[in-house]
Amino acid sequence: MRAGQTVLRLPGHRMTRMRRRMEFGALVVTEGMTLDRRAELGEFLRSRRARLSPAEVGLMDHGARRRVPGLRREELALLAGVSVDHYVRLEQGRSLQFSESVLDAVARALRLNQVERDHLYRLARPWSGEEPPAVQEVRPGLRRLLDAAHDVPAYIVGRGVSVLAWNRLAAALITDFGALPPAQRDFLHLVFLDEGAKDLYGDWDDKAADTVAYLRLDAARNPGDPRITALIDEMNARSPEFAELWKRHELKDKTHGRHIYRHPIVGRLELGFETLRLPDDPDQALVAHHVEPGSPSADGLRLLASLAADPAKLG
Repeated sequence: MRAGQTVLRLPGHRMTRMRRRMEFGALVVTEGMTLDRRAELGEFLRSRRARLSPAEVGLMDHGARRRVPGLRREELALLAGVSVDHYVRLEQGRSLQFSESVLDAVARALRLNQVERDHLYRLARPWSGEEPPAVQEVRPGLRRLLDAAHDVPAYIVGRGVSVLAWNRLAAALITDFGALPPAQRDFLHLVFLDEGAKDLYGDWDDKAADTVAYLRLDAARNPGDPRITALIDEMNARSPEFAELWKRHELKDKTHGRHIYRHPIVGRLELGFETLRLPDDPDQALVAHHVEPGSPSADGLRLLASLAADPAKLG
């Protein structure tokens, strides 16, 4: 997609000077601007302990006042069948050499789903120290595929929920990505710092929570990506909504779902989406929207596609 072909821009994208911090809330950053996986592991485990009550897991609560919500470390260790000291060393990140059986036991005790279980393994294993390529390239064939999909809003998302490529209809539906500075061409700036985002997304709360959950997972997959850690730092500093969601340590992989758009020209659109992750580059994913045939949303999307074919009609 070329910048001259994009058709709609939502207002409100502004950048402030990036501030580098050694520590901000639940995020700890090293001198090399990489994720401190030991600190992240501890925060994650504490957040998952806080979700569980003794009654939920079949333990007696003797009525003693709890200083923090959820299970105590001793109770979690009991459920997992490991020593308290062993679990404390895991939660404090004193070692990243825990056996598969210990991690399995802790995952079962915390009732982790598959995404959370994979996240635990990722954080609790030594990191190779390799950094991902600084620039993500989209193959020409994928760009041609996007351009050929005239009636399907589609884009390619990369590390840090960045938008790497898009077609004309995606620009007409969401925003004029090509008119944005590359450093702001991502869903974090769009969702949390764009003044028009809450008008565009009828399900903004869900969209915001999902975006942060995608980023949390992405940060753990790419701990050596300085752009991701800098982006998290910026969002924590500039968006209270982001900072609150970030503290929850929720995780989600982008697969499929739906969004409700309140488009300023064609009105309400209820669109599903499917995510196709590239086999040879799992850090890139093609996201394509779809619509129920014969629905009002189908009519609205068809109208938007016809308008997008002539940028002058959208202004």
